[in-house]
Amino acid sequence: MSIKVIVADDQEIARTGLRMILDAQEGIEVIGEAGDGGRAVELAQRLRPDVCLFDIRMPRVDGIQATRSLAGPGVADPIAVVVITTFDLDEYVYAALQAGARGFLLKDAGPALLSQAVRAAAGGDALIAPSITARLLSAFAGAGRSAPPAQPVEALTGREEQILAAVARGRTNSEIAEEFHISLSTVKSHIASLMTKLGVRNRVEIAMWAYETNRVRT
Repeated sequence: MSIKVIVADDQEIARTGLRMILDAQEGIEVIGEAGDGGRAVELAQRLRPDVCLFDIRMPRVDGIQATRSLAGPGVADPIAVVVITTFDLDEYVYAALQAGARGFLLKDAGPALLSQAVRAAAGGDALIAPSITARLLSAFAGAGRSAPPAQPVEALTGREEQILAAVARGRTNSEIAEEFHISLSTVKSHIASLMTKLGVRNRVEIAMWAYETNRVRT
């Protein structure tokens, strides 16, 4: 079955370009478009896509608010959201990740990386563009916190520290499995353990925690 996607961007030419790129990929289908976050949330709640691709800066309801409505804390049945942005130092990226975005890309990422991000999000994984992961996460580490990040409820194992670093650098589950010569199910088990120990909701928050605690540096 095709991965169903909703695209939201306030620029029609950008929406058209994203639709053309995604519709050209095997197994991906754009089922709706929106010019602002409010309309995007309405469409997503009605059509229940597998993935939403949101620009950050949109009128009425921006991408951060839209992401929080669909994937934020307390959402009973969250929808995967990938955030895209024009600027690699966009001050809203960190807030979008905290709002529940599963990953982010630059708009010039190209068809291959865009489709990878959509497939990863649909599969419960996440793709944070490796070229900007370190700089963005380190730049915004701690930006939204009034207190230091919580320490693990239980000490991380050596392998979990390795997985933590790999996730923070934008590696997918498949890449981690190949790097450490372990199975995909083992990778998923380690990531689930990390989420429990760190008190976070997804791999993006694992990456943010790694940078906030200086486990990984640029």
